[in-house]
Amino acid sequence: MFDALRAPVMPRRLPVSKAIQAINRYKADLRDFEFLLFEQFKIQEQVLGQGTYEAWDADQVKASLTECYRFVKEVTGPLNAIGDHEGCHIVDGRVKTPTGFKEAWTKLYEAGWRSIGVDAEHGGAGGPYALMVLVEELLSGSNTAFAMYPGLCMGAAEVIIHFGTEEQKALYIPKMIQGQWGGTMCLTEPHAGSDVGSARTTAKPNGDGSYAISGTKIYISGGDHDMAENVVHLVLARVEGAPAGTKGLTLFIVPRIRPNADGSLAEFNDVSVGAIEHKMGINGNATCVMNFGSDGKCIGWPVGGESKLNQGMSQMFLMMNGARIMVGIQGVAVASSAYLNALDYAKDRKQGSSITNWKDATAPRVSIIEHADVRRMLLDMKARVEGCRALAVKLSYHQDMQRLLAGKDDEAAAYHGGQVDLLVPLVKAYSTDQAFRICENAIQTYGGAGFTRDYPVEQYCRDSKIFSIYEGTNHIQAMDLVGRKLGQRGGANTQAFIGDVAKFVAKHAGHERLGAAVKQLGAAQEALAGSAMKLLFWFQSGKVQVVPLQANRFLEMASEVAVGWLLLEQAVTASEKLASTDAGHPDHAFYTGKLFGAEYYAFNVLPAVAYKASLMNNEDKTALDIPDAAFATV
Repeated sequence: MFDALRAPVMPRRLPVSKAIQAINRYKADLRDFEFLLFEQFKIQEQVLGQGTYEAWDADQVKASLTECYRFVKEVTGPLNAIGDHEGCHIVDGRVKTPTGFKEAWTKLYEAGWRSIGVDAEHGGAGGPYALMVLVEELLSGSNTAFAMYPGLCMGAAEVIIHFGTEEQKALYIPKMIQGQWGGTMCLTEPHAGSDVGSARTTAKPNGDGSYAISGTKIYISGGDHDMAENVVHLVLARVEGAPAGTKGLTLFIVPRIRPNADGSLAEFNDVSVGAIEHKMGINGNATCVMNFGSDGKCIGWPVGGESKLNQGMSQMFLMMNGARIMVGIQGVAVASSAYLNALDYAKDRKQGSSITNWKDATAPRVSIIEHADVRRMLLDMKARVEGCRALAVKLSYHQDMQRLLAGKDDEAAAYHGGQVDLLVPLVKAYSTDQAFRICENAIQTYGGAGFTRDYPVEQYCRDSKIFSIYEGTNHIQAMDLVGRKLGQRGGANTQAFIGDVAKFVAKHAGHERLGAAVKQLGAAQEALAGSAMKLLFWFQSGKVQVVPLQANRFLEMASEVAVGWLLLEQAVTASEKLASTDAGHPDHAFYTGKLFGAEYYAFNVLPAVAYKASLMNNEDKTALDIPDAAFATV
């Protein structure tokens, strides 16, 4: 059936047997990257050349993005389908990664892309967060499964940098930053899932500052691999007599092979792979069941030493927050390539006649981009991808500003830090929810061809589903937003965000072209503010049981307001640029696209915010009130 839907000129087929071709299908829009950095957020004025970023200028940032894009198209992109097809396997107790991954790991660290945001004192390039987040998009978009291995290693290293003893930093950080050793975080257990406080992994003191670790962790991404000579696990465990729940958890450094004081490898540390999960996507990444201390010989050391017992969750949150941002970037990255691939296909694939000739059987076939519904899907994908990317870069811009202003202007630094806290759950949850839907729309744009492995979008769709689940399901992100983030600093962070949007609306509501769209943003912002007060009322009036039912909806509303604001901010800048851009210049089409993308989102997405607010006001509890037996009688 699908043969009739394929394009006249087919790409090289991806056979289901041995010879998967190493073909790069990843696409990125570097022009949008540069627009965000230099025209919307103007990092060349406020970030580059300042403080810790004194050595960075605009040319270096642009060159880094260009060179990283070349790298991923040549090295990691061609391995994406190979990793998906081959998956990972356990051979003689160790994980064997797909063909080419080990060589790509070496090239990645030689090129320095993994350490571009690491401070120079630890061997990195000391680049700004705003650059690092876009480099991460290139790495993740080209090959999500591969990029997870070094990404998690970097997250584990950052925890040791921030909380480890000087001896721990000296022993572990150089080798983890250089890629000689890998790293993971180990939270989830078979009986607990997201309920981390129910962890049963134990730690018994050995009397010399080390602890005997015993337990099993599941769903450990990159839990083992053959690309590095050692893997350093950060393991949450409970010391005997520690308080129940998360307050009694300690974070331990548990290497697969114990290192000597000089960093050379000593003996096996009784850390083994129990199994590799068989998954829907990201098959090139080994999602492992990890057993610690099966033979009673696993040793771990508390991060920061024994004075830091029972502080594991606060330490792990540093890594978790970073990981949540990176998962949001994964969503943007995969969705962007799915959209750009679908766009190319729509321009090339001819099918049907124009709607103006629909009765004429002899009318010429047109490219499907000329069909109204395909154009709608493409514009919807464009707006959501560019809006989610802007949201991620906005967060990283706040991170850069917080870092630069710390100790110089504490009030301004607190504002930027507060916006980081507020935006983390939005970036993680909204970007990943949208990623799966954008990939679905990309498949729909292809038609039947998109459902086949001849094109990359079916893998993108499978890979993207995990993003809304791991690093805290998106409902956990929503509860974090409404239960913790809205009230931080006495609600000042939330008020500042809503106030920033309101200032933009007041300034541009009279815009000659965009005024009507800006007014849609204003209505959405007011509805969001009212819903925030509604949540506060529920907490204070004993209706807290309603909150979990509406938390996801509120996070989506907040995200849509943020994305709508940033898209319209882009459109205002684009409208100004258009006045001085020649109609034949590529930037004319680029800026025009910004206008249409923002208008589409304003008129098709933002009006739903007020409707969702009305649904919250209904305080519907049917999902709570229905008896368990009434769900089904089977």
